Amino acid sequence: MTASVVFFYAFAALAVVSALGMVLNLRNTVASAMSLVVTMVALAGIYVLLEAHIVAVFQIMVYAGAIIVLFLFVVMLLNLRTDAFSPGRQKLVKLAATLIAFVVLAELLRVLTTGLPEAQPLPEGYGGYAQVGVALYTDYVLLVEVSGLLLLAAIVGALILAKRDIG
Repeated sequence: MTASVVFFYAFAALAVVSALGMVLNLRNTVASAMSLVVTMVALAGIYVLLEAHIVAVFQIMVYAGAIIVLFLFVVMLLNLRTDAFSPGRQKLVKLAATLIAFVVLAELLRVLTTGLPEAQPLPEGYGGYAQVGVALYTDYVLLVEVSGLLLLAAIVGALILAKRDIG
């Protein structure tokens, strides 16, 4: 067993355990969001093992960085203390989740018994930093600038919401 296989299983186990911690932690939303951060970092580790370094960087910057900070900001801004779901609705959601889990498990067992197809080799330089950079700043430069302006507007809006009593 090579070191990359050991790291893969370690990152996969960490991702599954922290994802379960996120879903099953119904009482503390901040702890649930922090479990989501651990899941995203574990997925980034798997991407590094697959030599998809730019995807791993985007995973940490976008998901574990920006989106989780937004989740935590909203959770702390709303200051949720009580459970908004009735007990009857919780049972229905848990039943639906259990059924979906069994369907996914059955599909996984079917795929594992039939075997996976052989992966085709990728062309040289596919998905590298150079290709992504050239594409972002030639073909998609307008979209990059517009998304930058949207992020700036979101930051200004968050500051206005956070500092209501400036005057």
